[in-house]
Amino acid sequence: MTDALKRRVCAAIDDHREEIIALAQSIQAEPELGFKEVETTKKVAAVFESLDLEVETDIAITGARARAGSGEFTAAVFGELDALVNPEHPLADPETGACHACGHHAQVANLAGTAFGLIASDVVDELDGEVEFIGVPAEEYLDLGYRRELVESGDIEFFGGKQELIRRGYLDDIDMAMMMHAGSDEPDRVITSNFSTNGFVGKFVTYTGKEAHAGAAPEEGINALNAAMIGMNAVHAQREVFKDDDAVRVHPIITKGGDGVNVVPSDVRMESYVRAKTVEAVTEANETVNRALTSGALAVGGDIEINDFPGYMPLRTDQTIVSAYDENARELVGEDAVTPGRPHITGSTDMGDVTQILPGIHPWTGGFEGSVHSREFGVVDEEMAYILPAKLTACTLVDLLTDTEAMDTLRAEKAEKLSSDEYLSMIRSIRADVAESYRD
Repeated sequence: MTDALKRRVCAAIDDHREEIIALAQSIQAEPELGFKEVETTKKVAAVFESLDLEVETDIAITGARARAGSGEFTAAVFGELDALVNPEHPLADPETGACHACGHHAQVANLAGTAFGLIASDVVDELDGEVEFIGVPAEEYLDLGYRRELVESGDIEFFGGKQELIRRGYLDDIDMAMMMHAGSDEPDRVITSNFSTNGFVGKFVTYTGKEAHAGAAPEEGINALNAAMIGMNAVHAQREVFKDDDAVRVHPIITKGGDGVNVVPSDVRMESYVRAKTVEAVTEANETVNRALTSGALAVGGDIEINDFPGYMPLRTDQTIVSAYDENARELVGEDAVTPGRPHITGSTDMGDVTQILPGIHPWTGGFEGSVHSREFGVVDEEMAYILPAKLTACTLVDLLTDTEAMDTLRAEKAEKLSSDEYLSMIRSIRADVAESYRD
């Protein structure tokens, strides 16, 4: 029976092929940053409305959701709406520098294609469960000044869109979640579905000194830039103590280095991530980094303020979903399409937060050239980038939502994960402010 259902799903996706590709290209041509995806939300909502679904918009500042089917088991399909900033990309917005150099426009194609496949074919009505389609804002952890304003105004609590969905209760009745991601520099028709990722803490650091004339009287000042440089060098001195198995990554940048070349810098700002493989390793590495950064202020006799915000949690893919997805990949893409996998990826995604509370999958798919986030990133195989992932997602849902044993297994796996309240308590504990003064 499932083979017949999957043929109907794939035929419906093929029937809507041009619409799916046009949607992806339209989103690519009009990139918007996180929590600003106004036009992208409208485009996703229009697809849902065309399928006669009841649509809720602005679910986390922006974003849209719709649900189809019936039953006690609910699967969610995500598509990320936001762009990133790379002004050097040929398709970057000339004003904002925003571009889809991470392939989120392909994720929306996957979301829309899955909806077309399941609903236009009426297969969703023959499944033993519901499917929720969610266009999610703000996966890229950037434009943080704007997001801090949203936090301070009470519009959001967390910087990530999926974190906000969890906080707002949208995933409370979801039993599993799926999405896809563009493969980095992967033009071939391949799938990598079984891996984990790092989690991270996002950091804002302010060193405060005392201004003075840099040429005539530098001895009267306290050089906050020197404090920052010492702090970063102290972080570098800690790298040998990070365990290889923890996959720690620390990569700070200076966002403000002073006010004028002839003035001793008194206000220096930094941002950084502290990444690692587990929540425990992130916490331990972050304490080490904070101690090192603080040493810079101590050395020059200045002040430091460190604001830690929850980043994203480590991703752990679910083997029940992976097994079904990979089998469909072998059938639809080719026997050799499924790669052995990369056991661990040191990047991060807020899909990791979802997998703290739900069984989930976040496969990387081919059809793209250039590294993600780079100016060279782009689609080279529209079928692989936009159409085949939708078929894979929809067919996997057919398999799982017609299999009572698989749904029971997924429910049991969900029960072993954190509850939404436990998850929220965990990431709220990461939020911290550290302030130290070493002035005479």
